[in-house]
Amino acid sequence: MVAQEASNTNTYFNLTARQELRLECSNGRPVSIRLEEGIAEVFGTELNRGRAVSVTGQKVAVFTWVGCRVSVQGEPTVMYVADETPMASYLNVHQTLDQRREEAKRAGPGSAGSNGPVVVVVGPTDSGKSTLCRLLGNWAVRSGWQPTFVDLDVGQGTITVPGCLSAVPLEQPVDIEEGFIADLPLVFFFGHSSPGDNPALFKSLADKLAALLQRRAAAADPRVAASGLIINTFGWVDGLGYELQKHIIQAFQCDVVLVVEQDRLYATLQQDLKVTCPRTNILKLAKSGGAVKREGDERRGAREQRIREYFYGTARTPLQPATQTIRATDLAVYRIGTGPRAPSTTLPVGSASLADPLRLQNLPPSLEQLQCLLAVSHAATPDQILNANVAGFVLVKDVDTARGTLTITAPAPGPLPGRYLIMGSVRSSME
Repeated sequence: MVAQEASNTNTYFNLTARQELRLECSNGRPVSIRLEEGIAEVFGTELNRGRAVSVTGQKVAVFTWVGCRVSVQGEPTVMYVADETPMASYLNVHQTLDQRREEAKRAGPGSAGSNGPVVVVVGPTDSGKSTLCRLLGNWAVRSGWQPTFVDLDVGQGTITVPGCLSAVPLEQPVDIEEGFIADLPLVFFFGHSSPGDNPALFKSLADKLAALLQRRAAAADPRVAASGLIINTFGWVDGLGYELQKHIIQAFQCDVVLVVEQDRLYATLQQDLKVTCPRTNILKLAKSGGAVKREGDERRGAREQRIREYFYGTARTPLQPATQTIRATDLAVYRIGTGPRAPSTTLPVGSASLADPLRLQNLPPSLEQLQCLLAVSHAATPDQILNANVAGFVLVKDVDTARGTLTITAPAPGPLPGRYLIMGSVRSSME
């Protein structure tokens, strides 16, 4: 049982040890939480006593190991207290990872075991993978480590906009209101919300990101190298999606695979990785009861919100986006791939698909580009586009084919950091 009382617009909860207050809040109704007494955390980030924290538009869980009193201001869509959570098993995983980090640090620079654990979290859609990654990352930071968080879930975008493979070092716990604060994340633009839209490109970018992070670890401070990686993945775990999951495990040389919820996925990975990755430890973890299924409209709305936050910031840290009109001759817009490659089983016997998933196609200004999210590449020449990460993003607001101009919105005024732009299928209706 949990004590609950209401006062005006505030609802108070007295949580006992290992209880969790779960909230689902819509975007249109302001909701905040405040720790009144005791100790509590949200996905591994500690709450400061007496400070109200906005959770509008979020699904959050306030967990306490020792007991606490929490107040909720506003009216969440869903609000309840759970007695049963998988937090103890998640903490056991964190403690095991911490032991490996200590061993890697003791091994010293240049030795075979100097790099910390490379952890990948896999599981079906809406099984709580992102939450588990956030928990493990926050607990590692609070233990004095600086793991690198890698987000390969191109459908949502935790570090930056959807459609990207990205990585950022965690130097402080993730802010409950702002999310991941990444001044200079390492980002490769895939350009689509599903890895199945161009699996060859997804594999290529995953290989490049993995190789770059491995080189960085070799040159990093010993404690940073020993902190390792925490990798979030997409929820497609069948057929081609499963093959892409295995490619991720091999490309990043993952030595710990955490499987959330699905027995079949756990058993299949155990069987398949015996040969290709014999030293990889595979653990099955329970799904949190707070992980709820999101319908397609809600997932699309979340993508739209991530794009809006990239350009406009949040209520606490707003941005002033700038719109400018640029001659098309001063830019070059490219698409990677000429469309999805048809499966060989659907083609006539003896024929092959002509679509090249890694072909660069230069695009003239066209109405097709309206409301498209374009990535600004660091590439100095077109032939570097496939290998270069991106500096940021712009949104196409208008195309004048007669005058040969593009009107674009950027998160800040000033010239773009590059003239080569990459177009995918990610769009936004943002005004």
